[in-house]
Amino acid sequence: MTAKIQYDDVEVGTELPGASFPVTRATLVRYAGASGDFNPIHWNEKFAKEVGLPDVIAHGMFTMAEAIRVVTDWAGDPGSVVEYGVRFTRPVIVPNDDEGAVIEVSAKVAVKLDDNRVRVDLTATSAGQKVLGMSRAVVRLA
Repeated sequence: MTAKIQYDDVEVGTELPGASFPVTRATLVRYAGASGDFNPIHWNEKFAKEVGLPDVIAHGMFTMAEAIRVVTDWAGDPGSVVEYGVRFTRPVIVPNDDEGAVIEVSAKVAVKLDDNRVRVDLTATSAGQKVLGMSRAVVRLA
């Protein structure tokens, strides 16, 4: 696959389509099984509170993965992401109810680089709080 977005069609400030990602306790259990990360802060409310958390929290890598989906969906090829990094600023708190939490992600092109690459800056929030800081991806476009 190759990126579907043309480098020449993108300008600094181009906004990518945003997305909302629901997260429930069931989502966390499935992610724990797939990743092998069974830390009880991600599934055991009693343990999470005993270690000072307000409730069960989503895995940081899960949050990071959900956020980059905005970029890969836009580019049309997950392999077009050549660099991606974030700083974890706040956890995504996932209550034990039918609704869970929602991760809201927006992104825009911040810099046009050489070699058909752009830097995309992402904003990820949950419950009105920023959950990822310095979230940036470098993407090679067509």
